[in-house]
Amino acid sequence: MMSLSRFTTSGALALLVIANLIAIPVALINPDVFSSRIAQEDGLIEYLTAIFLFAAALVLALRGVQLLRLRHHIRAGLTWLYALLYTFVAGEEISWGQRIFGWQSSDFFVANNQQAETNLHNLVIGQEQLASTLFGNWLTPVLLMYLVVLPLLYPRAAWVRRTAASLAVPVPRAMHAWLAIGASLVMVAITGVYRQYELYEYSFSLISLLIFVRPQNPGLYGRAAPEARAWFGEQVRPAE
Repeated sequence: MMSLSRFTTSGALALLVIANLIAIPVALINPDVFSSRIAQEDGLIEYLTAIFLFAAALVLALRGVQLLRLRHHIRAGLTWLYALLYTFVAGEEISWGQRIFGWQSSDFFVANNQQAETNLHNLVIGQEQLASTLFGNWLTPVLLMYLVVLPLLYPRAAWVRRTAASLAVPVPRAMHAWLAIGASLVMVAITGVYRQYELYEYSFSLISLLIFVRPQNPGLYGRAAPEARAWFGEQVRPAE
């Protein structure tokens, strides 16, 4: 019987590949259709991104429970912090359900948000957008370090393994690294297409879910309890 982790992995991979196979040719041949039909505001890609980010947060929350049962309280707390971060990003992606539930932005957000939406990442301070001020150009390199460099260093350097365990970091597998490289190359291929990064965010949300379900270091979470084995299909030794 296929474990839920393998089922989730297969499904997420299929969704990742299918979406990109559809979106890339459209973006190259007819960028206007890509922007207005595929990557549009409140479109399928945007909502799926939020759903997968919420799913990733849920997996992290369950991982935190595993760590708590092993009495790794600090690691559990860090994992729940990561889950909260993903929940926040998912909420921001859909402006906390503003258009889903039809409520209006407050006067503050109408006056200070670039799109008059209830979210923080589009806030404008002076002449600068908050997201650009806080993250600038460093966020993408940091993500690529995590997604591409860490998987290479983890099996080769003991200090990297110890650091990952101490910080309760789910380490990507080589497959995840290749997916991240592929998603980045797609962005290069469709550079200049309006709303191109909606596709990148979609890919990132699925890659995150894949990592958290089947990390390179499942031993971080100890020998799985029966219910955890049902979810993650794990039966492994504790991490270093």
